[in-house]
Amino acid sequence: MRIQIQKNDILPVLARIQGLTGRKTNLAITTSILIKTEENGITVSATDLETGFEGFYPATVKTPGTVAINARKLYEIVRDFPGDDIFLNKTDNHYIEIGNRKVEFNIMGLNPDDFPEIPRIEDVQFFEIDAIVLAQMIEKSVIISGASDDNRAHITGVYTERFEQEKQKIFRLVSTDGSRLSKVDHLFDRQVSLPLGDGVLIPKKGLVEVAKFLDNEGSVNIGIKGSNFIVKKEKETLIIRLLEGDFPEYRDVIATGEGHDIALDRQLFLMMLKRMSILSSDEYKGVIFRFSPDKLTIHSTNPDIGESKEDMEIAYSGAPIEVMYNPRFFIDTLGVIHEDKVLINIINEERPCKITGENDSTYLSVIMPMRI
Repeated sequence: MRIQIQKNDILPVLARIQGLTGRKTNLAITTSILIKTEENGITVSATDLETGFEGFYPATVKTPGTVAINARKLYEIVRDFPGDDIFLNKTDNHYIEIGNRKVEFNIMGLNPDDFPEIPRIEDVQFFEIDAIVLAQMIEKSVIISGASDDNRAHITGVYTERFEQEKQKIFRLVSTDGSRLSKVDHLFDRQVSLPLGDGVLIPKKGLVEVAKFLDNEGSVNIGIKGSNFIVKKEKETLIIRLLEGDFPEYRDVIATGEGHDIALDRQLFLMMLKRMSILSSDEYKGVIFRFSPDKLTIHSTNPDIGESKEDMEIAYSGAPIEVMYNPRFFIDTLGVIHEDKVLINIINEERPCKITGENDSTYLSVIMPMRI
């Protein structure tokens, strides 16, 4: 194989797939990408055995062929390459020459026949969604990551539903770590074709990789077929293997209508929480929220460091409520809400706190209280 590629054509995709090729798997070849020549360019494939990627990119094909090459090393070579035109030439024993007249690398490749096959999914019912909308939905879902050693499917995955409610078609993502929950909806026009189906669990780490390929404009197609979740752009496709398991019944948790709704300036509230979390640690994560008429007081205590307290004026006229929360959960939530004001809903010391944007009910964050 011998090809000529443009640095600007191949560098973006090499950067985006580093999360896939950098994961540890049982196969060493998953640290490599597969490059296969086509009639007018090349196909680049990558996988971590759970998420598969395939994309087509322009290239001048001198001699057809296929190579498997370490993704990290190729990315570093291309990133720092001094020219625009880069030649790749496969030689004996899977070695690959990379360079031009001034620069040359000889990189040991692997046998491309050993590269895991990316599933070929046929007859998929796709629906279209704006790329930036999907990116924002994913961002609001994967902020809840769970413990790194937690292998429960409903913790490592995002529950995905497509359903119709009150003549409104809804695409929904729900995630939880047991201490908080995120629910984000996209409402489709009634005339839009949205294939309905049972809820499925998509690995959060797969959705993180999807987000890297989403642009600020344009649209993508989404499909669910068998045990796979598919996101398809014009020349790029990601296929994620679904998780097996059940997601907890969550609808009672997100039900609204009770308690007190309090409007807060998002930025002022966020900075207050950041200040009050300075004294937090792994052993002392919680801070005390005290809601009293016209005032919110947050009090943080850490026996190893000290204590802090701050007040904020609020429109609240109910009975005093004193409850402990992890401020990091609020900070995460406020970081993905883009409105100037937020609404927090408080019921009592034992029920969860709910947060939405003042004028956007499509995103809801639910935070459970901690024991004082």
